Amino acid sequence: MTTTEEPTTLVTQEMIDAQGVWGPETTSYPVTESDIRKWAIATYWPETPPRIFWDAEYAKGTRFGSIIAPRDFNPFAWPVERPRRGGAGPVPGQTPKKGENILNGGQQDTFFAPMRPGDVITSRTRLSHWNEREGRHGLTIFTFTETEWHNQDGELVKRRISTGVRY
Repeated sequence: MTTTEEPTTLVTQEMIDAQGVWGPETTSYPVTESDIRKWAIATYWPETPPRIFWDAEYAKGTRFGSIIAPRDFNPFAWPVERPRRGGAGPVPGQTPKKGENILNGGQQDTFFAPMRPGDVITSRTRLSHWNEREGRHGLTIFTFTETEWHNQDGELVKRRISTGVRY
């Protein structure tokens, strides 16, 4: 294929091999009441957060029986070590090749068991599926990546489907 020919697919053998295969797991530090309280304060600022997120005495009388974290709480927000990520997309100043234009197509979260003080969350990710079609920029592929969080008891806490767009 010459450089002027358009590819017939953006699906790679790497994608085919990775589809449905869970990657390595990441484990959080134990969630603390202080983590939850600070997250809730930041999230609801300047309003006072709901008491279920910071008042242990109040939380004992709820159906949860203890403080719980806001649904958007992220126990992986401040890792001590950050994994290096490979570069994505074209080299700055160069014309991108087909498939090197990359966009975040958004994500959809579904929540299950609440996170509580003492929970240790494990995250895993896999390429779920893709949809390839012609768009106004030519051949375009939508990739759907699934991430699951489980607590130390194996309960599903959150599922996220992230959409990536390449053209």
